[in-house]
Amino acid sequence: MLRRVDKELLVAAWSLSQGLCIQRVEEEILNSDRTAVSPAETTRFPPVSPRFRAMQHRNFQLFIAGQLISLIGTWMQNMAQLWLVYQLTHSAALLGVFGFASQVPMLFLSSLGGYVGDRFDRHRGVIVTQTISMLLAFALAVLTRTHLIGQWQLIVIAFLVGIVNAFDVPIRQAFFVQMVGKEDLPNAIALNSSIFNGARAVGPAIAGFAIALVGPAWCFFINGLSFLAVIGALLLMRIEPREIKPSTDSPLRSLVQGFRFAMSDLPVRSALLLLSALSLFGLQYAVFMPIYAQDILKGDARTLGFLMSSAGAGAVAGALQFAARTHYRGLARWIAWTSTTCAVGLILFSQAKVLWLCVAVLFVVGFAATSQMAATNTLIQNRVPDELRSRVIAVYATMFMGVQPIGALIAGGMAKHIRAPNTLAVFGSLVLVGSLIFIFQVVMKLGERQAAAAD
Repeated sequence: MLRRVDKELLVAAWSLSQGLCIQRVEEEILNSDRTAVSPAETTRFPPVSPRFRAMQHRNFQLFIAGQLISLIGTWMQNMAQLWLVYQLTHSAALLGVFGFASQVPMLFLSSLGGYVGDRFDRHRGVIVTQTISMLLAFALAVLTRTHLIGQWQLIVIAFLVGIVNAFDVPIRQAFFVQMVGKEDLPNAIALNSSIFNGARAVGPAIAGFAIALVGPAWCFFINGLSFLAVIGALLLMRIEPREIKPSTDSPLRSLVQGFRFAMSDLPVRSALLLLSALSLFGLQYAVFMPIYAQDILKGDARTLGFLMSSAGAGAVAGALQFAARTHYRGLARWIAWTSTTCAVGLILFSQAKVLWLCVAVLFVVGFAATSQMAATNTLIQNRVPDELRSRVIAVYATMFMGVQPIGALIAGGMAKHIRAPNTLAVFGSLVLVGSLIFIFQVVMKLGERQAAAAD
C-alpha cells in the first residue's frame, strides 16, 4: 500500500502574530526529545552503528525485512495505477481525481484510526490492515487481467485502499514505540522512511519494465503476493502487552483530545502547519509524472519508472542523512534549507525538457522533502505521551496526507487550463514564498538574538 510518509512552512508568521518568542520555539524543539515515556521491553543485540541503532531490536528487524518486500510491491502498484489511468483517459483532471480518491479518506478517517490504535491492540490492527490491502491488490489484478477494469473501477479501488490507509498509518506509526522503545524511536522512524523510499526507488523501475513486457495486471498481482512478507513478519514478532487505560470518553471526544494536544504544543503545532503547506503544494509533482513521461519527454512506462525512481533514490538519501543525526540543534535552519531547496527544484523541474535534468532535479526534491518529513515525525513522536500517540499521529496523517487530495484536485484542475508545467511552476513559487517568509521572520531573527546573547 502506498504510505506516504513523512514537513514546516508558514508557521513562523502565524506564531509571531500570537506574540510567541522565537527563542522559546528553538529551545522547545531542541528539548523535544525529553518527554518521558516508558520504553518498550524488546530484545536487543550487540551495539551497532548509531545510524542503524534501531536494528538492535529483533521485532524491528522482522518489520523492516517484511516492509522492504511489501513496499516494493506497493510502489509497483502505485505506478501501474497512474499509468493505467492515463492510458484509459489521457486526462490530467482525472489523474487529479484519482489522487483525490486515493487520499481523501485520510482527511476524514485517520482520526478514527488513531482512536482505534489507542483503544485496541496495535499489533493485531496492523495485521488486519495489511491483510485487507493484500485482498484489494488481488482484486485489482483479477479485474485488470480479465479486462473488466475501467477508470471508475480504478478510482473506487483507490478509494478503498485509502480507507485502509487511514486506519493503517496512525496505528502502524504508533506501533514503532512498542518495537524499539522510546530511546531508539527517532532512528526507527528515519530507517523506516529510508526503507519506504528505497522501495520507492526500486518499485517504479521494476514496474516500468513489467508494464512494457507483461502488462499492469502483473504489477498488481506481485503487490498482493508481497504483502505475505510483512504479514509473516508481524506474526513472528514477540510484542509485550501494552496497558490500555479504560476510558468512558466518546470517540469524538477522544479525537478532540489528540487535536487539542497537537495544537497546544508549540513545536508540534509549528511542524504540522509547515507539513500541511508543503504537502498541499510541494508534493503534487507526482500527479503529473505520466504526463511528463509520455507527452513532454516522449517516453513510455519505463521513462515514468525512471522519473519516480529518481525521486525515491533522493528520498532514501534524505532519510539516511537524518538517521545519522544525534542532535536537533539548528533544526529551524535545516527546515528552511530543505523547504527552499524543494521549491527551487520544483520550479526547475517544471521547465525541464530533457530526461537527465528531470532525473537529477527529482533526486534533489526527494532528498529535501523526505528529510523534512522525517524530522517532523520524530519531533511529534518524541513529545507525545503514549496514551495519545495514535491520536496525535492521526492528526499528523490528516495534516500531511489528508491535504494531499485537495492539492491533487487543485493541481488537476489547474493543469487542464494552464498545462502541467505551468501548474508546477506556480506551486513551486508558492512553496518558495513560504520558505522565504520562514527564513526572514524566524531563522534570521533567531540568529540575531543568538548573536546578541553571545555579546
